Amino acid sequence: MFVIGITGSFGSGKTSVASLFKAKGALVVDTDKLAHKLIQPDASCFKSIVKLFGEDILVCGRIDRKKLADVVFKDSKALRKLNEIVHPLVVAQTKKKITQYRRAKKVKAIILDVPLLIESKMHLLCNYIVVVKATQPLQIKRLKQRSGLPKNEVARRIKAQMPINQKLKYADFVIDNRKSLFQTQKQVEEIWHELLKRKK
Repeated sequence: MFVIGITGSFGSGKTSVASLFKAKGALVVDTDKLAHKLIQPDASCFKSIVKLFGEDILVCGRIDRKKLADVVFKDSKALRKLNEIVHPLVVAQTKKKITQYRRAKKVKAIILDVPLLIESKMHLLCNYIVVVKATQPLQIKRLKQRSGLPKNEVARRIKAQMPINQKLKYADFVIDNRKSLFQTQKQVEEIWHELLKRKK
């Protein structure tokens, strides 16, 4: 069994690619979902985040992710402080998931779907890195459709991440996700077969 880290910039389609690998029989660890659970009122990061950013980020006693994002994506120091709170726990939970999934029978691969795979050092947990890329105009279009955010806000969030050309330096495989779903599926199929050959 091998661990594949999938990353890319906002709107590049990494989660869709992770789903295509899941359809092949891989188990997926979605670190965004892990992070979302960690900021719930009964979770370990909640008090630290509220203490740092204030109760203005709360709605009905819960952290409003949009309000929190509005703060941190306008201030790189704030984003760094948030990551310092959340990332260590996300990494710890990801390691637990990997250990748990390794015990499962007939699982060929574990997929780590991680936006900040390189930045959080979680690429060190992986046997292979897949970077999903798309043009920035396409990323902006996808994110506007998905989130309803204005173009300038989407561009700010893309800029807050490691540039894609730097992520590509870590890639064992690159998926060009600019075109049709069929073409993306074909690339996933080719990578999957190549990994299965290497496993043998």
